[in-house]
Amino acid sequence: MGKQHILIVTGSNGLIGSEVVEYFDQRGWKIHGVDNNMRADFFGEKGDTRWNQRRLQSTCRDFTHHELDIRDRAGVAALIQQLQPTMIVHAAAQPSHDLAARRPFDDFDVNAVGTLNLLEATRLHAPEAVFVHMSTNKVYGDGPNFIPLVEEATRWDYADPAYAGGIPESFSIDQRLHSVFGVSKVAADVAVQEYGRYFDMKTCCLRGGCLTGPNHSGVELHGFLSYLIRCNIEEREYTIFGYKGKQVRDNIHAHDVARCIELFYAHPQRGAVFNLGGGRANSISILEAFDRVEQLTGKKMRYHYVDEARVGDHMCYISDLTRLKTTLPGWDITRSLDDIFEEIVVSWEQRLSQLAAAP
Repeated sequence: MGKQHILIVTGSNGLIGSEVVEYFDQRGWKIHGVDNNMRADFFGEKGDTRWNQRRLQSTCRDFTHHELDIRDRAGVAALIQQLQPTMIVHAAAQPSHDLAARRPFDDFDVNAVGTLNLLEATRLHAPEAVFVHMSTNKVYGDGPNFIPLVEEATRWDYADPAYAGGIPESFSIDQRLHSVFGVSKVAADVAVQEYGRYFDMKTCCLRGGCLTGPNHSGVELHGFLSYLIRCNIEEREYTIFGYKGKQVRDNIHAHDVARCIELFYAHPQRGAVFNLGGGRANSISILEAFDRVEQLTGKKMRYHYVDEARVGDHMCYISDLTRLKTTLPGWDITRSLDDIFEEIVVSWEQRLSQLAAAP
């Protein structure tokens, strides 16, 4: 019998972390989750992810939870030294633009310093491990907004045919407005690349578009589709911030993210960068999302419009998946927008029903 693969997942209570835990648990890996529920600290009760932790502990075959803050440098080093992981998937983050501006030290300490803690501990104690970092398309700052756009009835789209397939990895990250959150994620992203190149480690940055799925604890400041669908089901008012509600995001199901990670493990590189989103087929604007969720639930979307966009927010962002598909053969989108909407609606209906029934 071969040596069992050991996986450390940071942010294991979250959307991507929990999906990665389940995906690799089903494939016989020994999983160690690292999460201290800081999402509840960032976003309050509605951001609490303990429900997801309990779900993993009750359903996974070989999952161990570690109540560890990635800012704890000594704790992170001790865990990696003890476990000797085969792979580390780093999905823990402070994910909100708005909150980062209010709590810049917390944002940078979690996103940038926490990532450095993990990288250095991996270099010292498990240098052969594959290191996958969940980065973000926000590393490009507001650069995509300078691409000429055309305004259509329900969305913005690229007027320049060079971007018909979306934003490539070669798109510049320089001389742009990033938001405080974008800055901390750029620092982490570049550190992951540098550890790959400078120290010859197997690392990659997955620059996510809108990552989504049924296990998202979506809140107004983070979790576009999950929060929008929850508002519709609870018949609460949703706020559109600028761009006429025509801003476009490409949505990728967490399952397709986990599959990408599996393929990178099979074909590792040093300091790789991939744009990872739903591509044009899974792109949707806020107005289009309203229409789609209304068709599923039969409930009219309640919303009001604020004529001021969030700082650094993208008018249109679609990930060019060409490099990912050619570098990691066999990877493609398997969950359509219809699949994503249906799963999130069912998940929220079940969770809200359980909350209502709780004493």
